[in-house]
Amino acid sequence: MTRARWAALAAAAAGVFVGSWVVLGHLWYHSTGQIIDTPTYEQYGDAIAAGQVPYRDFRLEYPPGALLPFVAPELTVPRGDLDAYGHSFERWMAGAGVLLTLFAAAALVALRAPPLRAVLALALVATSPLLLGTVVLTRFDLWPAALTAAALAALLAGRNELGAIALGAAIATKLYPIVLVPLGIAWVWRLHGRRRALVWTGLVAATCAAVFLPFAAIAPGGLGHSFSVQLHRPLQIESLGAATLLALHHAGGLAVTVRTDYGSQNIESTGASAAAIVTTVLALLALCAVWLAFARGPAQRERLAAAAAASVATFIAFGKVFSPQFMIWLIPLVPLVRSRLAPLLLAAALVLTQLWFPAHYWALTTLDPRESWLLLVRDLIVVALAGVLLAGLSPARGSAGERASWLAARRAAA
Repeated sequence: MTRARWAALAAAAAGVFVGSWVVLGHLWYHSTGQIIDTPTYEQYGDAIAAGQVPYRDFRLEYPPGALLPFVAPELTVPRGDLDAYGHSFERWMAGAGVLLTLFAAAALVALRAPPLRAVLALALVATSPLLLGTVVLTRFDLWPAALTAAALAALLAGRNELGAIALGAAIATKLYPIVLVPLGIAWVWRLHGRRRALVWTGLVAATCAAVFLPFAAIAPGGLGHSFSVQLHRPLQIESLGAATLLALHHAGGLAVTVRTDYGSQNIESTGASAAAIVTTVLALLALCAVWLAFARGPAQRERLAAAAAASVATFIAFGKVFSPQFMIWLIPLVPLVRSRLAPLLLAAALVLTQLWFPAHYWALTTLDPRESWLLLVRDLIVVALAGVLLAGLSPARGSAGERASWLAARRAAA
């Protein structure tokens, strides 16, 4: 397509995203029955606006980069007004969603996607708020997802330094994009040599350091506590390990209880600790498999897109925490992959998440059989999605032109 047609398609996709957001906010959303995080965000924003220092004067479980979406709504609303803050926060997140959509379009341009594939991919991204539901309105995950999409689009377009800065900012906001760092190192190394890869890695680290170090100097204990909270969280109820234990509870009578701690509902049962360990080990092994599969093959754009989506899907699928907003992380990545099955699996997982969250979440916490089985199906679909994406790392997925470009780049780097 011509540049003008790409611009028109990107603008149309952004418009559809805004339309989906408006429909979701007016037809789906009701003040009752919602499970929202904006009151917590408002407390952080109000404290910062009052002059308090994060991590030193109040505890915060998020990385320092998350402070930006917490404070931004404070610019346009009076302090202490939760309703006004919530509406302002939604507008900021709608803007993040538009950026996410535009970055996904930029990645498709770099991938040289044909028109039909581009339209279908952006249609999935643009309608994702309707598929996932109201969780997108009250969580800040669209912002790190947009930064991650920007990093991937920059790498695909050959803007490696810009991609490093965007990826560092994404990591400083929500940590999970760190799973893309090994891919970026392999990508730059294969195309431009070891020295450029080291420079790229240093730029990612420097960007993270610029965000983390000021708070590490001011409040090392508070910042360390935020990491400790994440590392020591128990088996959250929506994780694959917990869903398996719930299935054993309903099918075989395994004793299971739900306990609220660490800001979530978690499973306590015989085998819960073992399930957390097993799924964590599986996550590490699966991530290493993705990274090695990518590094051993040619540096092709299609493979990079597939590896990025596979890394994040694997991290989500086997983590001991699987909050509903984690599905947002996949929205700008999976549609980029040249696969007919992967986008369908993503859409199914988004819809299945909405089937119990937030309307029936508390039924899930009371061990309702219907919600438990729906949860297991959703989690298994995400596992299948990770498998499909890993299979997409075959070198044959790239075009002959990409393979020739890769060989030429290798010779130039040598």
